[in-house]
Amino acid sequence: MSIYLLLAWEFFKTGLFAIGGGAATIPFLSEMSDKYGWFTQEELTNMIAISEATPGPMGINMATYVGYTTAGIAGGIIATLSLVFPSIVIICLVAKFLTQFRDNKLVNDAFYGIRPAVAALIATVVAGLIQDAFFKAGADIKTTVIPSVILFAAILGLLQFKKLKKIHPVFWFAAAAVVGIVLKM
Repeated sequence: MSIYLLLAWEFFKTGLFAIGGGAATIPFLSEMSDKYGWFTQEELTNMIAISEATPGPMGINMATYVGYTTAGIAGGIIATLSLVFPSIVIICLVAKFLTQFRDNKLVNDAFYGIRPAVAALIATVVAGLIQDAFFKAGADIKTTVIPSVILFAAILGLLQFKKLKKIHPVFWFAAAAVVGIVLKM
């Protein structure tokens, strides 16, 4: 199978089943990493950080990145279009039949079950990201793990204040980058 068809198929499936936005694509990307070796889990962590810090939807940014690094510009375009195609079709169908879906008990019950499943998939990936950020194999605990845990705890603690929650995520990425540069100097 050509790399372009494989990218199209994998990102079509991701777009079809990643309910819940960009973060919901992460388990699918993690599986692609394991299955095809297109990128490492560490590269996935970097991809998530870059996708969160750059404008645009996270899932689309990651699809474009994976497609581009795997098969060039054409790969980036194919992966991106394949990811969004199912959503476009579903949105068109939902818009056409919106009134029928709005009060449909079966649809509401299905989403009642889907939401915790999406949360569990995202939580699994978050656990992996935490493990990768704090507990890299061979990492020196004093210079790598402890500062990372302190930075994580500080930002998490600050985000418990209502006024600080309103600050744009780019600020937090920039502040964390500055702290990382200062700590590594």
